[in-house]
Amino acid sequence: MKRKTSRFFTIRSLLPLLGILTLLSFTQSVDAQTTGTGSPGLRIDVTGSNDEGDFGVAIQLVVAMTILTLGPSIIMMMTCFTRIVVVLGFVRNAIGVQSAPSSQIIVGLALFLTFFVMGPVWNKIYDDAVTPYMADTMKSSDALMVATAHMKDFMMNQTRQEDAQFFLEISRQGAMTRDELPLSIVVPSFVLSELRTAFQMGFLIFIPFIIVDFIVASSLMSMGMMMMPPVVISMPFKLLLFVLVDGWYLVVQSLVNSFNIA
Repeated sequence: MKRKTSRFFTIRSLLPLLGILTLLSFTQSVDAQTTGTGSPGLRIDVTGSNDEGDFGVAIQLVVAMTILTLGPSIIMMMTCFTRIVVVLGFVRNAIGVQSAPSSQIIVGLALFLTFFVMGPVWNKIYDDAVTPYMADTMKSSDALMVATAHMKDFMMNQTRQEDAQFFLEISRQGAMTRDELPLSIVVPSFVLSELRTAFQMGFLIFIPFIIVDFIVASSLMSMGMMMMPPVVISMPFKLLLFVLVDGWYLVVQSLVNSFNIA
């Protein structure tokens, strides 16, 4: 068992080295020549246009792969996904139905609402960064800066000033303007503000359902039915109340309107 475990860890430790060697095979030219035989050499490289002052093609590939790897984290932490999915989870818990709608439906609805809310921001990024870059009128570094600026502008519009000031004081970077704030401060400030707003909305959602539970529990207590669980009686009434007021429409409308999208 010890010999198998050590072999396993040895192979696993070689995987990062193999990945580095594979990346180097795309970024550098490998010439293999045999001494005195005159055999042709082997050359593997990545070719492409590389304007002066722009990132190389290999670096652009690494950046693209990194963005694809961090895509889920970017969607969750740098968009409105966090607030939406937390509020929808509060709605399900407030009604008291733990499996309807399912978690897949909650996440799917939150994801498509995120695409809808973030549509104007992503359209600006496409028009101001992606289109000029594809037309070879903007360098990749400039396009990345423009896209980052649009995302920072969206996040700062939803971030409380106190949260940004808190992380700025912790980082000890001195006073900065809104445009000078780095992503290392903007992103945690944005996530903290989103969680605060989501919990505030969740509290307001819980209030009417708590009132229904209180009324049902008081009624059962007055009738002497202390052994009857109030949840069994209150759940149909909560579902009826949610349907009568068109609850899903109100929740989605409040979520979309809570974002300041210019």
